[in-house]
Order: sequence, then structure tokens, then C-alpha cells
Amino acid sequence: MHLRWLPAPIFLISASALFAQVEPASRPFYGVALGKDGDSLTVDAREVRLFGIDAPEFNQVCGRKGVAWSCGAEAADRLSRLVTGREVRCKVVNTDDYGRAVSRCNVGATDINAAMVESGYALAYRQYSSDYVAAEERAKSAKRGLWSGTFETPRAHRLKERGAATPRVIRRARPAAKPPGRSNVWANRSNCAIKGNQNRRGQFIYHLPGMPYYDQTRPEQIFCTEAEARVAGYRRAIVR
Repeated sequence: MHLRWLPAPIFLISASALFAQVEPASRPFYGVALGKDGDSLTVDAREVRLFGIDAPEFNQVCGRKGVAWSCGAEAADRLSRLVTGREVRCKVVNTDDYGRAVSRCNVGATDINAAMVESGYALAYRQYSSDYVAAEERAKSAKRGLWSGTFETPRAHRLKERGAATPRVIRRARPAAKPPGRSNVWANRSNCAIKGNQNRRGQFIYHLPGMPYYDQTRPEQIFCTEAEARVAGYRRAIVR
């Protein structure tokens, strides 16, 4: 009799322990956000991956009317304009292999995950969820974002990159010569706020409003969008 009843308390303890691990993850968290790429951001320095969607990789190139365009950079810029410097609310679904909080996020009344798919700059990640399939179909019908041309899915692009026999060397174009002075830089791009400069290692980086050291950065070039900065050969400053 004792052997027949022995598994019951063990099962109850295990279920209780599991619930204790899952329940806190469901609580929403809030904070000022910073966009990273088309489907990830930081919220008060917490790394977040948007649940149920998949955006083109940062370096991914797509086609539009026979011309290549930086769809990955534009997707990142789209998310950045939606969230950077604004308070975002996220609810965790799970945690990925990189330790990021895989979440559903909102800025005000806007569902960020859905908005990226609806704009055509991210796909419904059917492998994990069907929540955004309808939004993807609307974007496809309207030929928005990626659907305005040709592209490979982000997942296919990642698999191809990982399976490359030899690493590819990407040579970035050097930025144009430095402007003669700070006043001229601001005069020419008075409505733009992304600061580009060369760091101590000789790397060309750019800083977004709200990033650490943004206010202290003396710009050598000013950009209106992240895509514009990347085309010029700059990369985003690393936030630690």
C-alpha cells in the first residue's frame, strides 16, 4: 500500500516547484526602451526578444524592383522609431537560449509585435505561434515592407549564414570625409538626431538619443535614420 501511494506526494512537489518557476515570468515589466534590431530591444537594460515574430537579420539584404535594399537595417530602424526613448510594457512568455525575455510588448495601446508584422518588416514566426498570421496576410496583400519586393525568410537566411563553408569578409565603405566643424554638421542636419563619430579604436559608430554617452558625444556626422548610418559604414554603439 505504501508503494502505491509514494508517487503522489512526489508529483505534487514537482508540480508546485514548476509553477513557482513559471509564475513570476508571467508578470509584466516596464521601462524605457531602446530598439536593437527588427525583433529585439532592451527595456531598462533588460534584453527582450519579441515573441511570435521574426524580422530580417541586421545584415540581410532584400530586393525591390531589381535593386538591393537593406531590409534588415530598415526593420531595425522601424522598431527603433516605434520604441526608442518610450516607456514599454512587456509580458514574458519564456526565455530563449541567449537569456533574453521572449515577450509580448506594448507601447501605449500599440501591440509592438503585431505592429512590426503589420508593417511588413517582420514575419509571423509560425514555428512558435500563429498569433500574427492574420497581420502577416494583411501586410502581404498590401505589399508593405518585405512584401514590396523579394526576400528570403530570416530563418532561411540564418541557416544559410551558419552553413557557409567559409566565413565571408564584409568590407564596409568608409564614411565620407569629416565635416569641417560641429556647427556645420548641425546646420546641415538640423532635424536629425543620430550622432556618428569615430571611437578610440578607429571604429565608426553611431549613438541614438537616450543611449549612454549620447549627450557627451561630439558628432562628426549626423544621420536621420539608422539605415542611413549603416549605409555610410557606421555601426550602432554597444550598450553594456
